[in-house]
Amino acid sequence: MARIVLEEKLPYPTDSVWAIIGNITRCDWVPAVDSISLTDDIRSFTMAGIGEVQEKIIACDNKAKLLQYSAIKTPSNVEHHMATIQLTSQGDSCSFSWTVEIKPDAYADSIEHAMGVSLDALKQVLAKEN
Repeated sequence: MARIVLEEKLPYPTDSVWAIIGNITRCDWVPAVDSISLTDDIRSFTMAGIGEVQEKIIACDNKAKLLQYSAIKTPSNVEHHMATIQLTSQGDSCSFSWTVEIKPDAYADSIEHAMGVSLDALKQVLAKEN
């Protein structure tokens, strides 16, 4: 199983970053996703080039600033997917940590690329809103 970790200090207050991450139907920071629907704890969307994806929201903890989710339906043969985004306050800044476990390992490079593109988009959204 591959484990990908993306960490970065963002020059924005944790609450500003969480306002985007913690809104689990917000997709303006996730390229290739036009809309997200939520039914109970299942988040559904379609990604260009990938198809329909469903994720189970494991945790969305406003106090701990923690989002954890697992892909439960994908158009490919993903055996395991678990993602965790954790925000930690550092004064007026925010420490952003995004960890993904993926199996089979063959998907690691594309997942890492998608995470990087999404983080870049998140920074663009934050720059516009702050």
